[in-house]
Amino acid sequence: MSTADQITPNQTMTFTVQRTPRTPAGRKTIERLMGMQTSVQNGRSKLATLRRLKDNVTYIRAGRKWVNRKRVTKLAVAEPGATFTLLVTPQIVNDLKSVADCLDVA
Repeated sequence: MSTADQITPNQTMTFTVQRTPRTPAGRKTIERLMGMQTSVQNGRSKLATLRRLKDNVTYIRAGRKWVNRKRVTKLAVAEPGATFTLLVTPQIVNDLKSVADCLDVA
């Protein structure tokens, strides 16, 4: 039974990245899916608060405030061995099936 056949909506499933996707689009899809975890979302919001308070540089440019914003830190990286757990909704089933050859269902 392949991984694509095991993916069913409305269940909480754990996935493990078996290999790096061949295309950049596949890598971005897996990283976007990994970013749907609540732990990653909480970490992103904490980092966003820290960036807003500390790392952004504000100065006057053309008579107005200008903010140089620091780039976002990547918390989810699609590397072999990385695992993530998420609630599979009908909206993301097609995304999961498109990269199912790189994932393993635990």
